[in-house]
Amino acid sequence: MKAGSDRRGSVSRERDSARRDMTTEALSSTPPVPRSANPPKTAFVFAGGGSFGSVQVGMLRALLSHGVTADMVVGASVGAMNAAYFAGMPTAEGVERLAGIWRSLHRQDVFPITWRTVLGFIRRRDFLISADGVRRLIDTHVPYRNLEDAKLPLHVVATDLLSGGTVVLSKGPVAQAIVASTAIPAAFAPVQLENLYLADGAITCNTPVRVAVARGAQRLFVLPTGYACAMEAPPRGAIASALHALTLLIARQLLHELHGLESGIEYFVVPPLCPLSGSPHDFSQTDKLIKRAAESTHTWLAEGGLTRREIPPQMHAHNHHRLLELSDRRVTTPGHSFCKSSNLPPIGLFELR
Repeated sequence: MKAGSDRRGSVSRERDSARRDMTTEALSSTPPVPRSANPPKTAFVFAGGGSFGSVQVGMLRALLSHGVTADMVVGASVGAMNAAYFAGMPTAEGVERLAGIWRSLHRQDVFPITWRTVLGFIRRRDFLISADGVRRLIDTHVPYRNLEDAKLPLHVVATDLLSGGTVVLSKGPVAQAIVASTAIPAAFAPVQLENLYLADGAITCNTPVRVAVARGAQRLFVLPTGYACAMEAPPRGAIASALHALTLLIARQLLHELHGLESGIEYFVVPPLCPLSGSPHDFSQTDKLIKRAAESTHTWLAEGGLTRREIPPQMHAHNHHRLLELSDRRVTTPGHSFCKSSNLPPIGLFELR
């Protein structure tokens, strides 16, 4: 009896393993396309960043006015929301409509925290906020219901909370995919899909550069949201602090992913806004951020941004508040000016007193 039980247990484990492999494959997009099989494809890669996602709208406005187009889009976290909308209407008109959506947003639309949600968190002890607000935004504004119905191939990146692996969603309900990709742990509940528990894609794949390359892209336009480099103190509030930490992580991960790309991959990183203050939890400055990002990207394009394969210095670790307190012992990186403010020195790596 024991031998038979062990044998049945082994078969069951093998069946569960096979089912998991099949599920992950089904959730992922079509198999990676060999880069030699097709002409070079251009991908727009949207990073995460909370309310700083509005910056990507200004970047899109400038890129499209310059004639830059995409063959596919890839997004994680809030970048998945922007990617999904753009994939459904990849035109200048679509970008302006997306700008209008961002300008109409308030914090409560995305993070509806009330005394009821706090009490619910105490009782459930697993997540703080319902994802109903995010789902309502998607259902109201995204003009299609399934990922495969977008006008451009769309790949949404999420994280499997049990394995820590990256899951790429390219088919199925768009709302479910975006809610999963934006599900910040503890703030939102993970999304269960088959035998997977999915959470924010920024956990494992902050800027899904490698996902775009695996799907056949040879030319990448990376749209980072940046981080609040001009803050004088950490943001107040649990969610605001978590989002700020996440934007720092995203910037670091972007550097890692780009440095690891093959030399044959052409990439352009649109410079994020710098200096940038505020919080990725604050939706009150979205219109200003969109306009600043459009102007900044226009300037970058006019100054030959598309002729350089480089990582903008704004992506490297820095803080404008601390820059003013630097000692004379510092290491400078020639040409690395993090913003065009005349009162800040061109500093790359530095030591604090």
